Amino acid sequence: MQMQEKTMVADTLAGINGELIRYAEMIAQSENKELKQTLKQMRNACEQSQEELFQIAREKAYYVPAEKATQEEVAHVRSLFTQGTL
Repeated sequence: MQMQEKTMVADTLAGINGELIRYAEMIAQSENKELKQTLKQMRNACEQSQEELFQIAREKAYYVPAEKATQEEVAHVRSLFTQGTL
């Protein structure tokens, strides 16, 4: 059975997102400044790959983003953070 391109893109994006989480964890836990800087560079390259693949997925309609939030919705969420509700 041949894997569909859409499935491969989705799986790859999921894998990259997992890598980004691991980089964030490692960066936060590292005390070595050189290692931390190297991890940040690797994370940045990973983010660039994720963005490029995400754009391809959008162009091919493999990913359809949700509607943009209204100004009221944005203001509500912002107020939750500034009030310390979250």
